[in-house]
Amino acid sequence: MKKNIIKNISTAVILTSGLVLTGCSSDFLDTVPSDRVSTEKVFTSANMANSVVNGAYERFYYEYIANEGKVGLDSYTEIMDLDANWTNGDMPIVMGNATAQSQAFGHWWKCFYEEIYRTSNVIQNIDKVPDMDEKIKARDKAECEFLRAWAYYRANCLWRGVPIYIEPVKYGEATKPRSSEEDVWQQIITDLTAAINESNLPDKYDTGNEDYGRVTKGAAYYLRGQVYLWQKQWAKAEADFKAITQMGYSLYPDYKKMFKAANEKNNEYIFQYQYTDDSGLGNCFAQCYGNRVTVDNAWNNFIPNPKFVDSYEWADGRPFSMDDVIPGYSEMSPENRSVYFLRDDLSPNASGTGLDNSNKKGYAQMQAYGSDMSKYLEKGNEARIRKVYDGRDPRMEMNFITPYSTYVGGCTANNYTYTLRWPYFGSDGAFPFDLRTDTNDRYYYLWRKFVIEGRESRTIWDSDIDIPIFRYAGALLSLAEALNEQGKTDEAAEYVNEVRARIPGLALLNSNEYTQVKGQEDMRQRIRNEFGWELCGEGQMYWKELRWGIWADKKFGTNRLTEPDAAKHNGANGMTEIWGTKRYTLNYNGDYVFKWAIPQEEIERNPALTQNEGWK
Repeated sequence: MKKNIIKNISTAVILTSGLVLTGCSSDFLDTVPSDRVSTEKVFTSANMANSVVNGAYERFYYEYIANEGKVGLDSYTEIMDLDANWTNGDMPIVMGNATAQSQAFGHWWKCFYEEIYRTSNVIQNIDKVPDMDEKIKARDKAECEFLRAWAYYRANCLWRGVPIYIEPVKYGEATKPRSSEEDVWQQIITDLTAAINESNLPDKYDTGNEDYGRVTKGAAYYLRGQVYLWQKQWAKAEADFKAITQMGYSLYPDYKKMFKAANEKNNEYIFQYQYTDDSGLGNCFAQCYGNRVTVDNAWNNFIPNPKFVDSYEWADGRPFSMDDVIPGYSEMSPENRSVYFLRDDLSPNASGTGLDNSNKKGYAQMQAYGSDMSKYLEKGNEARIRKVYDGRDPRMEMNFITPYSTYVGGCTANNYTYTLRWPYFGSDGAFPFDLRTDTNDRYYYLWRKFVIEGRESRTIWDSDIDIPIFRYAGALLSLAEALNEQGKTDEAAEYVNEVRARIPGLALLNSNEYTQVKGQEDMRQRIRNEFGWELCGEGQMYWKELRWGIWADKKFGTNRLTEPDAAKHNGANGMTEIWGTKRYTLNYNGDYVFKWAIPQEEIERNPALTQNEGWK
């Protein structure tokens, strides 16, 4: 499948919808490009029609390629923050400067409707192809019904009501007003139900099947179940997610290794975006989640948020608190408590040569910064801070590089093992092999998930790691949510435990005093936490936090609702160093930002569109 679709992108670009397909930069339904192949010609042969279907898949792959992927939507959540050098114009909602003219709104609107055009073109016309097997036609149509639903699903999450087009609209004829949020949900359900009912669409593909990676019934059930969760139709959601449990999907046994290119064909992935390491066809996660000692010297644009990392419990289920390990930590200023994160052997009395000189300079640097050096342990400082991380939910260390943990880099001829220390003294190719970041002037958590170790891939600029969109773990947690909301809390715990049991040493729910479930509300919070700990970095949490209504509390801080003037609120969260020193704060402008602005350019193009309340 990867070769069938990814390798054919250049052909699909020309044949699919006629739009200029460079990073979704064309105006939706606005101009007629000169290189367009007409629909009448495209659907006269199976070969050309196959390229159009490939083009329907191809639109989604661009979401994690080059500049499009560099503002992943997990950076809109509490999971991570965009590096300070990248915030200008890229995250207007969380920075508090969003208007209806903001580029992000127009970008995603065009991307979704481009996909809606492509898939509608196939759905309406593929039956005309004279030399295509009828079973392949039916399968391809069902795939495009799912893909169209995936575009409409996210558009409806963001705007809560958008125009519904189920036919490829001709240029200049996009004049429909917005449909209601509920009508869009119903259109999505209609498409997904048609896909589910298509006998030629399989439940799943075996990992050795040449069609592995194509849309399946499993993906359609997963997405329809998500819509039912939005609608609070818990029993219907339960039925859809339970159907997936009977289709042969299973949890991959090794959580960390699952996100490697070598293991990307597995029975946990229900729907994924596929990439190769060909120029322009790889994902950008390894690049933007990486660090400077990753192969090809990656960037660390997406910074894990310390409050989210701190949310991971101890492996036995106890809630984590820094004060339990370092008494009085939370009462200290961020600058003072930075002392606990310093490397061993800093000394004001070291000699002025070699590493001793670095230790002397490092001591002076952190003393000037404000570290409370009275609490510094010249021998044992590193071991003390490791007590914060050792013994926690193992997924934390699998997802993130934490202080004084190691990472195998590939930026030199040899694959050296680097350690995340502070202050930074190292050299990429020489002792002490400190892990290097973009500027080395701040101390951050860094990503491990999706990041190339050693030479697993030849380059970070075109990483061949596939990106999971729907995983079986997500289906199990969604099933648990649907069950719990019906009061079936004990049954819900069983499915959460399936996910937790994959992780060695992680306590199961109801196995001790810390994991004992204390009713429906307690279980609701446990499920939501589990989603974040399991799926972080995969671009899934923004949709869930919008649905739960907790997005602003999570991203901006729980004290936002007590502000007498929400427009003046500076987020309690925001980008910080590990110990809490701010890089920038977030600005919450009011609850109207739960719904995105209809792009002003689209309103000007189609006056029948109405703006969401609160936007100017």
